[in-house]
Amino acid sequence: MPRSRTAPPKPRARAKTEPPLGAHMSVAGGLHRAIDRALSVGSTAVQIFVKNNMQWFAKPLADEEAAAWSQHPQRSELRAAIGHTGYLLNLAATNPDFHERSLRSLREELVRAAQIDLPCLVLHPGAHMGAGIGPGLRRVAESLDRIFDDLPGNPVRIALETTAGQGTCLGHEFAHLRDLLALVKAPERLCVCLDTAHVFAAG
Repeated sequence: MPRSRTAPPKPRARAKTEPPLGAHMSVAGGLHRAIDRALSVGSTAVQIFVKNNMQWFAKPLADEEAAAWSQHPQRSELRAAIGHTGYLLNLAATNPDFHERSLRSLREELVRAAQIDLPCLVLHPGAHMGAGIGPGLRRVAESLDRIFDDLPGNPVRIALETTAGQGTCLGHEFAHLRDLLALVKAPERLCVCLDTAHVFAAG
């Protein structure tokens, strides 16, 4: 006899009293496709890259693409949606050209995140490249101050992410994030992203 084929079980609906649960989703085909992908696996939260994460810059986000995200018929089913910056930028960079590229890239990503009403954008603090932890943290704080001065009305907060501590990366100690919050002129525009895998790797 032929085997009976049964449809795979639908993802369990999560009660609204449960904490939002989700994952990072691809935006291939458009930002709004991440909503479809998240809901297809039962997520109530999603993280996305607001542009190609391995490129410095992108063309401006078209109004149509922003609307496809914001007006997605099931957007309200996601209780949390956040962005993550690209992997190239380093606010602690000692190379002037690299540092300026990082600043410009972050500005663009904050603008794109605001276009689709993301509350925050997760950021790796950066790598001091041998300059030392103290100088590196000060350079990151000064960079954030520049960004915030350039975008005074941007509502998107930057979520400083804990890191695994590879190389000269900052953020593998909670004290690094504490110091950054203390150093910037507008700490209310920052928050913290606790990456538990990174915390575990950092010891």
